[in-house]
Amino acid sequence: MAFGWIDEQARVRRRAGLVRTLRPRPAVSPLLDLASNDYLGLARHPEVTEGAARAARDWGGGSTGSRLVTGSTELHAELERELAEFCGFEAALVFSSGYAANLAAVTALAPHGSLIVSDAGNHASLIDGCRLARGTTQVVAHAEPDAVRKALSAHEGTAITVSDTVFSVDGDAAPLTALAEACREHGAGLVVDDAHGLGVLGDGGRGGPHAAGLAGADDVVVTVTLSKSLGSQGGAVLGPARVIDHLVNAARTFIFDTGLAPAAAGAALAALRLLRREPERAARARAVAGELHARLTAAGLEAVRPDAAVVSVRAPSPEDAVRWAAECRASGLAVGCFRPPSVPDGISRLRLTARADLAGEQIERAVRLIGETRP
Repeated sequence: MAFGWIDEQARVRRRAGLVRTLRPRPAVSPLLDLASNDYLGLARHPEVTEGAARAARDWGGGSTGSRLVTGSTELHAELERELAEFCGFEAALVFSSGYAANLAAVTALAPHGSLIVSDAGNHASLIDGCRLARGTTQVVAHAEPDAVRKALSAHEGTAITVSDTVFSVDGDAAPLTALAEACREHGAGLVVDDAHGLGVLGDGGRGGPHAAGLAGADDVVVTVTLSKSLGSQGGAVLGPARVIDHLVNAARTFIFDTGLAPAAAGAALAALRLLRREPERAARARAVAGELHARLTAAGLEAVRPDAAVVSVRAPSPEDAVRWAAECRASGLAVGCFRPPSVPDGISRLRLTARADLAGEQIERAVRLIGETRP
Protein backbone atom coordinates (compact mmCIF):
# COMPACT_ATOMS: atom_id res chain seq x y z
CA MET A 1 0.00 0.00 0.00
CA ALA A 2 1.31 3.44 -0.90
CA PHE A 3 2.66 5.27 2.17
CA GLY A 4 1.90 2.22 4.34
CA TRP A 5 5.22 2.70 6.13
CA ILE A 6 3.86 5.93 7.61
CA ASP A 7 1.62 3.98 10.01
CA GLU A 8 4.62 2.21 11.53
CA GLN A 9 6.46 5.53 11.85
CA ALA A 10 3.44 6.95 13.68
CA ARG A 11 3.43 4.01 16.09
CA VAL A 12 7.13 4.49 16.79
CA ARG A 13 6.57 8.17 17.53
CA ARG A 14 3.69 7.43 19.90
CA ARG A 15 5.73 4.85 21.81
CA ALA A 16 8.62 7.31 22.17
CA GLY A 17 6.37 10.19 23.25
CA LEU A 18 7.43 12.24 20.23
CA VAL A 19 4.10 12.96 18.51
CA ARG A 20 3.79 16.58 17.42
CA THR A 21 0.47 18.30 16.86
CA LEU A 22 -0.69 21.65 15.52
CA ARG A 23 -2.44 23.94 17.98
CA PRO A 24 -4.02 26.94 16.18
CA ARG A 25 -4.11 29.95 18.50
CA PRO A 26 -6.80 32.62 18.58
CA ALA A 27 -6.10 36.23 17.69
CA VAL A 28 -6.26 37.14 21.36
CA SER A 29 -5.05 34.53 23.85
CA PRO A 30 -5.45 34.57 27.62
CA LEU A 31 -2.15 32.70 28.02
CA LEU A 32 1.00 34.32 29.36
CA ASP A 33 3.34 33.80 26.40
CA LEU A 34 6.84 32.48 27.06
CA ALA A 35 6.79 30.26 23.98
CA SER A 36 7.04 32.67 21.03
CA ASN A 37 10.23 34.25 19.73
CA ASP A 38 8.83 37.78 19.95
CA TYR A 39 11.82 38.87 22.03
CA LEU A 40 11.19 42.60 21.89
CA GLY A 41 7.40 42.43 22.05
CA LEU A 42 7.06 44.05 18.63
CA ALA A 43 4.81 41.62 16.73
CA ARG A 44 1.69 43.50 17.85
CA HIS A 45 3.22 46.93 18.27
CA PRO A 46 1.01 49.52 16.50
CA GLU A 47 3.89 50.88 14.43
CA VAL A 48 4.81 47.38 13.24
CA THR A 49 1.28 46.31 12.35
CA GLU A 50 0.69 49.63 10.60
CA GLY A 51 3.92 49.09 8.66
CA ALA A 52 2.55 45.74 7.48
CA ALA A 53 -0.87 47.16 6.61
CA ARG A 54 0.54 50.15 4.75
CA ALA A 55 2.86 47.93 2.71
CA ALA A 56 -0.02 45.62 1.79
CA ARG A 57 -2.13 48.59 0.72
CA ASP A 58 0.69 50.06 -1.36
CA TRP A 59 2.22 46.91 -2.85
CA GLY A 60 -0.52 44.27 -2.62
CA GLY A 61 -0.94 41.04 -0.69
CA GLY A 62 1.97 39.22 -2.33
CA SER A 63 5.24 40.05 -4.04
CA THR A 64 3.89 38.51 -7.30
CA GLY A 65 7.05 36.64 -8.30
CA SER A 66 10.63 35.70 -7.59
CA ARG A 67 13.00 38.47 -6.58
CA LEU A 68 14.69 38.43 -10.00
CA VAL A 69 11.42 38.81 -11.90
CA THR A 70 8.74 40.95 -10.19
CA GLY A 71 9.27 40.11 -6.51
CA SER A 72 11.70 42.91 -5.66
CA THR A 73 10.08 46.15 -4.63
CA GLU A 74 11.56 49.44 -3.51
CA LEU A 75 10.48 48.37 -0.01
CA HIS A 76 12.70 45.26 -0.16
CA ALA A 77 15.66 47.39 -1.24
CA GLU A 78 15.01 49.87 1.56
CA LEU A 79 14.87 47.06 4.14
CA GLU A 80 18.13 45.59 2.83
CA ARG A 81 19.94 48.92 3.03
CA GLU A 82 18.78 49.63 6.57
CA LEU A 83 19.47 46.08 7.82
CA ALA A 84 23.02 46.17 6.48
CA GLU A 85 23.68 49.62 7.94
CA PHE A 86 22.18 48.73 11.33
CA CYS A 87 24.17 45.50 11.70
CA GLY A 88 27.38 47.01 10.30
CA PHE A 89 27.71 45.11 7.02
CA GLU A 90 28.30 46.25 3.46
CA ALA A 91 25.19 44.68 1.97
CA ALA A 92 22.14 42.52 2.69
CA LEU A 93 19.77 40.28 0.77
CA VAL A 94 16.24 39.51 1.97
CA PHE A 95 14.72 36.03 1.65
CA SER A 96 11.25 34.63 2.27
CA SER A 97 12.39 32.98 5.52
CA GLY A 98 15.39 32.59 7.78
CA TYR A 99 15.46 28.93 6.78
CA ALA A 100 15.79 29.89 3.11
CA ALA A 101 18.52 32.39 3.99
CA ASN A 102 20.55 29.69 5.75
CA LEU A 103 20.13 27.23 2.89
CA ALA A 104 21.29 29.93 0.50
CA ALA A 105 24.34 30.99 2.47
CA VAL A 106 25.67 27.50 3.08
CA THR A 107 24.97 25.96 -0.33
CA ALA A 108 26.20 28.93 -2.36
CA LEU A 109 29.40 29.36 -0.32
CA ALA A 110 30.44 25.70 -0.19
CA PRO A 111 31.14 24.53 -3.76
CA HIS A 112 32.39 21.10 -4.79
CA GLY A 113 35.72 20.30 -3.14
CA SER A 114 35.21 22.66 -0.20
CA LEU A 115 34.97 21.77 3.48
CA ILE A 116 32.13 22.81 5.76
CA VAL A 117 32.93 22.66 9.47
CA SER A 118 29.61 22.57 11.33
CA ASP A 119 28.93 22.86 15.06
CA ALA A 120 27.11 19.84 16.52
CA GLY A 121 24.48 22.12 18.05
CA ASN A 122 23.54 23.97 14.86
CA HIS A 123 19.94 24.67 13.86
CA ALA A 124 18.20 22.31 11.43
CA SER A 125 18.33 24.91 8.65
CA LEU A 126 22.13 25.05 8.80
CA ILE A 127 22.28 21.25 8.94
CA ASP A 128 20.05 21.02 5.86
CA GLY A 129 22.24 23.58 4.12
CA CYS A 130 25.25 21.35 4.79
CA ARG A 131 23.38 18.33 3.41
CA LEU A 132 22.45 20.16 0.22
CA ALA A 133 25.85 21.78 -0.37
CA ARG A 134 28.33 20.19 -2.75
CA GLY A 135 31.15 20.48 -0.24
CA THR A 136 32.06 17.89 2.39
CA THR A 137 30.72 18.47 5.90
CA GLN A 138 32.58 17.68 9.11
CA VAL A 139 30.58 18.03 12.32
CA VAL A 140 32.67 19.11 15.30
CA ALA A 141 32.09 19.32 19.05
CA HIS A 142 29.75 22.04 20.25
CA ALA A 143 31.32 25.49 20.77
CA GLU A 144 34.90 24.18 20.53
CA PRO A 145 37.18 26.46 18.48
CA ASP A 146 40.06 23.98 18.78
CA ALA A 147 37.91 21.32 17.14
CA VAL A 148 37.24 23.76 14.29
CA ARG A 149 40.95 24.52 14.04
CA LYS A 150 41.81 20.81 13.86
CA ALA A 151 39.24 20.15 11.12
CA LEU A 152 40.44 23.09 9.03
CA SER A 153 44.10 22.15 9.41
CA ALA A 154 43.45 18.74 7.82
CA HIS A 155 41.93 20.27 4.66
CA GLU A 156 43.57 22.01 1.73
CA GLY A 157 41.36 24.32 -0.26
CA THR A 158 38.19 26.33 0.18
CA ALA A 159 36.50 26.05 3.58
CA ILE A 160 33.83 27.67 5.72
CA THR A 161 32.86 27.24 9.34
CA VAL A 162 29.14 27.32 10.09
CA SER A 163 27.63 28.08 13.49
CA ASP A 164 24.68 29.64 15.26
CA THR A 165 25.64 32.73 17.24
CA VAL A 166 23.08 31.82 19.94
CA PHE A 167 22.00 28.21 19.99
CA SER A 168 18.24 27.77 20.01
CA VAL A 169 18.02 24.84 22.44
CA ASP A 170 19.87 26.13 25.52
CA GLY A 171 20.39 29.77 24.56
CA ASP A 172 24.18 29.59 24.91
CA ALA A 173 26.35 31.81 22.74
CA ALA A 174 29.05 30.63 20.35
CA PRO A 175 32.66 31.81 20.97
CA LEU A 176 32.56 33.97 17.86
CA THR A 177 35.90 35.74 18.33
CA ALA A 178 37.74 32.45 18.81
CA LEU A 179 35.92 30.89 15.85
CA ALA A 180 36.93 33.80 13.63
CA GLU A 181 40.54 33.44 14.76
CA ALA A 182 40.52 29.72 13.94
CA CYS A 183 39.07 30.44 10.49
CA ARG A 184 41.58 33.19 9.73
CA GLU A 185 44.51 30.94 10.59
CA HIS A 186 43.45 28.72 7.68
CA GLY A 187 41.93 31.24 5.26
CA ALA A 188 38.40 29.97 5.86
CA GLY A 189 35.19 31.97 5.86
CA LEU A 190 32.85 32.17 8.84
CA VAL A 191 29.09 31.89 8.28
CA VAL A 192 26.96 32.48 11.38
CA ASP A 193 23.23 32.40 11.98
CA ASP A 194 22.28 35.32 14.23
CA ALA A 195 18.56 34.49 14.42
CA HIS A 196 18.56 34.66 18.23
CA GLY A 197 21.12 37.45 18.52
CA LEU A 198 19.67 40.21 16.36
CA GLY A 199 17.67 42.58 18.55
CA VAL A 200 19.06 41.09 21.76
CA LEU A 201 22.88 41.16 21.66
CA GLY A 202 25.26 43.94 20.70
CA ASP A 203 24.96 47.70 20.92
CA GLY A 204 21.24 48.46 20.76
CA GLY A 205 20.50 44.93 19.51
CA ARG A 206 22.83 44.99 16.49
CA GLY A 207 23.56 41.30 16.99
CA GLY A 208 26.17 38.82 18.12
CA PRO A 209 28.73 39.48 15.35
CA HIS A 210 28.55 43.22 16.05
CA ALA A 211 29.14 42.55 19.76
CA ALA A 212 32.13 40.35 18.88
CA GLY A 213 33.70 43.03 16.66
CA LEU A 214 33.14 41.01 13.48
CA ALA A 215 30.60 43.27 11.78
CA GLY A 216 31.75 44.30 8.32
CA ALA A 217 34.64 41.83 8.16
CA ASP A 218 35.34 40.62 4.62
CA ASP A 219 35.52 36.97 5.76
CA VAL A 220 32.29 36.91 7.81
CA VAL A 221 28.75 36.28 6.52
CA VAL A 222 25.74 36.55 8.80
CA THR A 223 22.20 35.27 8.39
CA VAL A 224 19.30 36.69 10.38
CA THR A 225 15.59 36.13 10.68
CA LEU A 226 12.96 38.87 10.62
CA SER A 227 10.52 36.66 12.54
CA LYS A 228 11.94 36.92 16.05
CA SER A 229 13.08 40.25 17.46
CA LEU A 230 11.61 42.16 14.52
CA GLY A 231 8.20 40.55 14.98
CA SER A 232 7.64 39.91 11.28
CA GLN A 233 8.59 37.12 8.87
CA GLY A 234 11.42 36.44 6.46
CA GLY A 235 15.20 36.30 6.63
CA ALA A 236 18.32 37.96 5.28
CA VAL A 237 21.98 37.36 4.56
CA LEU A 238 24.45 40.12 5.47
CA GLY A 239 28.05 40.39 4.33
CA PRO A 240 30.49 41.81 1.79
CA ALA A 241 28.83 43.15 -1.36
CA ARG A 242 30.62 40.60 -3.57
CA VAL A 243 29.20 37.75 -1.45
CA ILE A 244 25.70 39.18 -1.72
CA ASP A 245 26.10 39.58 -5.49
CA HIS A 246 27.17 35.93 -5.65
CA LEU A 247 24.04 34.84 -3.77
CA VAL A 248 21.83 36.77 -6.21
CA ASN A 249 23.38 34.72 -9.00
CA ALA A 250 23.90 31.35 -7.31
CA ALA A 251 21.54 30.81 -4.35
CA ARG A 252 18.65 28.61 -5.46
CA THR A 253 16.40 29.62 -2.55
CA PHE A 254 16.73 33.19 -3.78
CA ILE A 255 16.51 32.63 -7.52
CA PHE A 256 13.58 30.21 -7.54
CA ASP A 257 11.52 31.30 -4.53
CA THR A 258 8.77 33.92 -4.49
CA GLY A 259 9.94 37.12 -2.83
CA LEU A 260 9.00 38.05 0.71
CA ALA A 261 5.46 39.46 0.94
CA PRO A 262 5.46 43.28 1.10
CA ALA A 263 3.51 43.24 4.37
CA ALA A 264 6.30 41.26 6.05
CA ALA A 265 8.96 43.58 4.63
CA GLY A 266 6.99 46.61 5.82
CA ALA A 267 6.56 45.20 9.31
CA ALA A 268 10.25 44.31 9.59
CA LEU A 269 11.32 47.76 8.44
CA ALA A 270 9.00 49.43 10.94
CA ALA A 271 10.34 47.21 13.75
CA LEU A 272 13.95 47.92 12.79
CA ARG A 273 13.33 51.66 12.91
CA LEU A 274 11.57 51.32 16.25
CA LEU A 275 14.54 49.39 17.64
CA ARG A 276 16.87 52.14 16.48
CA ARG A 277 14.75 54.61 18.40
CA GLU A 278 14.38 52.40 21.49
CA PRO A 279 17.67 50.49 21.82
CA GLU A 280 16.96 49.80 25.49
CA ARG A 281 14.61 47.00 24.43
CA ALA A 282 17.62 44.76 23.76
CA ALA A 283 19.03 45.18 27.26
CA ARG A 284 15.58 44.65 28.76
CA ALA A 285 15.19 41.30 26.96
CA ARG A 286 18.53 40.14 28.36
CA ALA A 287 17.57 41.35 31.86
CA VAL A 288 14.28 39.43 31.75
CA ALA A 289 16.13 36.28 30.70
CA GLY A 290 18.55 36.71 33.60
CA GLU A 291 15.73 37.20 36.06
CA LEU A 292 13.90 34.14 34.79
CA HIS A 293 17.03 32.04 35.20
CA ALA A 294 17.73 33.35 38.70
CA ARG A 295 14.18 32.70 39.89
CA LEU A 296 13.99 29.24 38.30
CA THR A 297 17.25 28.07 39.84
CA ALA A 298 16.26 29.55 43.21
CA ALA A 299 13.12 27.41 42.98
CA GLY A 300 15.27 24.30 42.59
CA LEU A 301 14.78 23.83 38.84
CA GLU A 302 17.63 22.91 36.50
CA ALA A 303 17.82 25.89 34.17
CA VAL A 304 20.67 26.80 31.82
CA ARG A 305 22.17 30.27 32.26
CA PRO A 306 21.14 32.30 29.19
CA ASP A 307 23.55 34.26 27.02
CA ALA A 308 20.69 35.98 25.19
CA ALA A 309 16.90 35.60 25.58
CA VAL A 310 16.40 31.81 25.54
CA VAL A 311 16.09 30.00 28.90
CA SER A 312 15.82 26.21 28.94
CA VAL A 313 14.65 24.05 31.84
CA ARG A 314 15.60 20.37 31.83
CA ALA A 315 12.84 17.73 31.95
CA PRO A 316 13.27 14.09 33.07
CA SER A 317 11.97 12.57 29.80
CA PRO A 318 10.16 13.43 26.56
CA GLU A 319 6.86 12.29 28.06
CA ASP A 320 7.45 14.40 31.17
CA ALA A 321 8.32 17.41 29.03
CA VAL A 322 5.08 17.08 27.06
CA ARG A 323 2.96 16.68 30.20
CA TRP A 324 4.78 19.56 31.91
CA ALA A 325 4.19 21.92 28.99
CA ALA A 326 0.54 20.82 28.81
CA GLU A 327 0.00 21.45 32.51
CA CYS A 328 1.62 24.86 32.21
CA ARG A 329 -0.77 25.65 29.36
CA ALA A 330 -3.75 24.44 31.38
CA SER A 331 -2.60 26.80 34.14
CA GLY A 332 -2.44 29.77 31.77
CA LEU A 333 1.22 29.72 30.69
CA ALA A 334 2.49 28.93 27.18
CA VAL A 335 6.01 27.46 27.08
CA GLY A 336 7.99 25.67 24.40
CA CYS A 337 8.70 21.95 24.59
CA PHE A 338 11.87 20.64 22.95
CA ARG A 339 12.35 16.88 22.54
CA PRO A 340 14.43 14.63 20.31
CA PRO A 341 15.23 15.00 17.46
CA SER A 342 15.12 18.79 18.04
CA VAL A 343 17.71 18.53 20.83
CA PRO A 344 21.21 17.35 19.90
CA ASP A 345 21.97 15.81 23.32
CA GLY A 346 18.72 13.84 23.67
CA ILE A 347 17.69 15.77 26.79
CA SER A 348 14.13 17.12 26.70
CA ARG A 349 13.45 20.64 27.89
CA LEU A 350 10.93 23.32 28.47
CA ARG A 351 12.11 26.28 26.43
CA LEU A 352 11.22 29.75 27.66
CA THR A 353 11.74 32.94 25.71
CA ALA A 354 12.23 36.20 27.53
CA ARG A 355 10.44 39.23 26.16
CA ALA A 356 11.36 42.84 26.69
CA ASP A 357 7.73 43.69 27.48
CA LEU A 358 7.32 41.20 30.36
CA ALA A 359 6.60 42.84 33.71
CA GLY A 360 8.00 41.67 37.02
CA GLU A 361 4.72 40.14 38.19
CA GLN A 362 4.47 38.16 34.93
CA ILE A 363 7.94 36.73 35.45
CA GLU A 364 7.06 35.80 39.03
CA ARG A 365 3.82 34.14 37.91
CA ALA A 366 5.58 32.16 35.16
CA VAL A 367 8.19 30.79 37.55
CA ARG A 368 5.52 29.88 40.11
CA LEU A 369 3.45 27.97 37.54
CA ILE A 370 6.48 26.11 36.19
CA GLY A 371 7.41 25.08 39.72
CA GLU A 372 3.87 24.02 40.64
CA THR A 373 3.50 21.82 37.56
CA ARG A 374 7.00 20.25 37.56
CA PRO A 375 7.06 16.42 37.13
